[in-house]
Amino acid sequence: MTTLRAACIQMRSTTEVAPNIDAASELIRAAAGQGAEFIATPEMTNLLDIRPGQARPKITSEADDACLQALSDLARSLQVTLLIGSIAVALPDDDRFANRSFLIGPDGAVLARYDKIHMFDVEVGDGQSYRESKAYRPGRELVLATTPLARIGLTICYDVRFPHLYRALGQAGADLITVPAAFTRVTGEAHWHVLIRARAIETGCFLLAPAQGGQHDDGRETYGHALIVSPWGEILAEANDDEPGFIIADLDLEEVAKARARIPALGNDQEIAF
Repeated sequence: MTTLRAACIQMRSTTEVAPNIDAASELIRAAAGQGAEFIATPEMTNLLDIRPGQARPKITSEADDACLQALSDLARSLQVTLLIGSIAVALPDDDRFANRSFLIGPDGAVLARYDKIHMFDVEVGDGQSYRESKAYRPGRELVLATTPLARIGLTICYDVRFPHLYRALGQAGADLITVPAAFTRVTGEAHWHVLIRARAIETGCFLLAPAQGGQHDDGRETYGHALIVSPWGEILAEANDDEPGFIIADLDLEEVAKARARIPALGNDQEIAF
């Protein structure tokens, strides 16, 4: 049996980078202290600020990012594999930023990078309009990282509404897929659980969904309820509210093959004519 102890961090990121690094580091250490080998933090671990123009002076290049450096050093110190759910990264050839996940190995090296593909350009009924594409350049590539622990597919937040992305990762052999998120409270209450469970069932993968939660300094309110879901759609661990903390579960990776054998949907594609 191949078992992986995994943890999802739940945060309430502020508009300042340093306190967010401290908060993430404390929770990562606590999860590692309970034996977690793979730990994932939420979307915008380093900075959550949707106020016009306020975040820009605090966002740096990847090479200069303090959060990436600090958490990479921490992963090396703790000897864990760490997903930094996402960091806002300045780009050399675009006025916009990248919303980028980093998968960090136990040696502190970057194993994989993923830029969020689907931009959150919506009005959700909470009195705010979200136009992520104004500030962020969408990614263009799927990312599946083969690690000693598992084959890990990387996605971010709004991506979860696009099942073809997850199907492609499942068909490529992912064992687990990460969904670091900052779901609004309105959309989270309506759709969070069903979307995460559906993507797990459709792909036969474990879904790890670390989350932002609570009332943030920039006025945004996020849903929380970080989740770890099995390939059969069972909730293995859940944060019961929007408070910072972490959840942890032991993942039997043999369950991936078992779920896909019971429902072999990934191999049952049919051509459809319109």
